[in-house]
Amino acid sequence: MIKTKTKKLLAIFTAIVLALSIFLIWQNNSIVITKIEITNEKIPDNFSGYKIVQISDLHNKKFGKNQSILLNKIENLNPDIIVITGDLIDKSKTNIPVAMQFINSAVKILPTYYVNGNHEMLSGNYNVLYQQLISAGVTVLENQKIEIIKEQQKIEILGVQDPTFSETYNSDSVVMDNILMPLVDTNNNTYKILLSHRPELFDVYEKYNIDLVFSGHAHGGQIRLPFIGGLFAPNQGLLPEYTAGKYNKNNTTMIVSRGLGNSIFPFRVFNRPEIIFVTLNN
Repeated sequence: MIKTKTKKLLAIFTAIVLALSIFLIWQNNSIVITKIEITNEKIPDNFSGYKIVQISDLHNKKFGKNQSILLNKIENLNPDIIVITGDLIDKSKTNIPVAMQFINSAVKILPTYYVNGNHEMLSGNYNVLYQQLISAGVTVLENQKIEIIKEQQKIEILGVQDPTFSETYNSDSVVMDNILMPLVDTNNNTYKILLSHRPELFDVYEKYNIDLVFSGHAHGGQIRLPFIGGLFAPNQGLLPEYTAGKYNKNNTTMIVSRGLGNSIFPFRVFNRPEIIFVTLNN
């Protein structure tokens, strides 16, 4: 009788472990596409219907051979540009060749714009990555802005470095304030898109009336609790405010990607890896 009960308990335990393992593998590897519509009267007519794919926090993770699963999903969306909002590599498992597998194929599909994250700085290998991104044809934005022009109408894309790259000892918000101040022309009514890794600096972005911000860093809160949201995010702590989706404050909209990879904590729970797909409308 005791042996029979032991066998039953062992079978139940094995089934639970197997089910949990399958669930975690699915949560970590099954990419979801989140579609978001942005409507703003400042968007020029020629950019109405303009489509943007956001990739964030890949952390050297692989999705299929040579990133084929990730790349196929992007290509099937038929966007106009790709924006990458940092942490392409991971500080503890930096693998630039793996990162470039995605990049080298992405630039063949579409114009690709990139800003760095904190892991690029912490890895100690950013200079190597930077040179390879430039050689591949990526537009790397380090506290810069560019114009995208379609038939004499334009929008602006601004890109900022992660505050960890700053040589000052000011707070992250002060560093970001100092970066954005010379970049933003308050007299210019051009529609402005900002690429910045850090969502917790939303108040700074709103201060400069940025129209649309793409951000990441929070990993969706890593574990997402029903009816509550993310459990923890770097630089925000427990029950963070900005972890996933769309946030509005006055004239500024911020989109926070849940990202694709993991870093210190190896699992995602109710928080599958995500591609953001945005369509602009005027």
